[in-house]
Amino acid sequence: MTEKALRLGTRRSKLAMAQSGQVADAVSQVTGRPVELVEITTYGDTSREHLAQIGGTGVFVAALRDALLRGEVDFAVHSLKDLPTAQHEDLVVAAIPEREDPRDVVVARDARKLTDLPRGARIGTGAPRRMAQLNAYARTHGMEIETVPIRGNVDTRIGYVRSGELDAVVLAAAGLNRVGRIDEVTDFLSVDTVLPAPGQGALAIECAADNASLIAALAELDDPFTRAAVTAERSLLAALEAGCSAPVGALADLLADGQIVKEMRLRGVVGTTDGSTLVQLSTTGPVPETHEAALALGRELATEMLAQGAAGLMGERAQ
Repeated sequence: MTEKALRLGTRRSKLAMAQSGQVADAVSQVTGRPVELVEITTYGDTSREHLAQIGGTGVFVAALRDALLRGEVDFAVHSLKDLPTAQHEDLVVAAIPEREDPRDVVVARDARKLTDLPRGARIGTGAPRRMAQLNAYARTHGMEIETVPIRGNVDTRIGYVRSGELDAVVLAAAGLNRVGRIDEVTDFLSVDTVLPAPGQGALAIECAADNASLIAALAELDDPFTRAAVTAERSLLAALEAGCSAPVGALADLLADGQIVKEMRLRGVVGTTDGSTLVQLSTTGPVPETHEAALALGRELATEMLAQGAAGLMGERAQ
C-alpha cells in the first residue's frame, strides 16, 4: 500500500508553482511519499493595490497559513522575504533550504546595464527598498533616473520593458532562476549597489508545530548556514520594526579563509525612497552557532542603525 500523498500548499503564480514543485520533489525524496500541490489564492495575488499600500507584511502568507491551520494542507512553501518576522505560535518553519542567488538584477532594453541607461531612464520596481538604493546610487554617480512603482508577476514586469513603457525593471535573481528566465537579465546588481530584501532568495517550508514526524522529515532539507544568515537578516528587520514593504535591505554572508568559514558579515541599509538619505552599516562576528546568536547579530546592527537615525527613514512603522 502506498502512503497517502502529502499536500503542499502553494500560491498560484508561475514562480510559486515552480519553487513549490522543486520543494515537492525534494520532500518526496526524503519522505518516500508522493507530494501533491494544492493551489491557494492569497490576498496579495488578487489585490491590485501597491504592496506598500496594502501593508506588505503577510499578504501572500495569510491564506496559506489558514489552510495549514485548518488541516487542508500538510505544509506550505513561502518566499522567506514574504514571511512576517514574528513567529506564529501554532506553526513552525521546519526547513530553510540552501539559498538561491540573493542579488537583484536588471532587465533593460537594448541589453543595457544599470550604468548604461539613458538619462531620465524609467526603472520599474514594487519595492521601496530598491527605489531608495537605486535613487541613492544615481545621486552619487551623476545619473538621472525615475523609479516607477509596479506590481505583477515576472511576465507582467518584463512586459513593461518589452513594450517600451519602461527602460528597465529590477527583479530578484532567484525568481528568474526558478522560472528559467535568468538569461533575460542584462545586469546583475552588486550587493554593494543594492542590498537585497532580508531573506531574499531563500524559501521557508512551514508546517503545524505539533506534527513532529513531518518536522523531522522536512528538517533534512534545512541548510544551517542559510538559516543562520536569514535569521540574522530578519532579526535586523524585526528590530527596526519594519514590515516587508519598508525600505530595508539586509544581507548576511559567510567570510571564508580558503575552505574554512570563519565569520559572518551582516550588512543593513534603510533609506528614504528618493535616495536622499541612507543609513548603511555592517557588522562582522563569529558564525552564529545558535538561533539566539543569529538573532543577537541582527539586533546589534539594528541598534546601531537606529542610533544613526534609521527610525526616521522608515515611513509608517509596522504595527
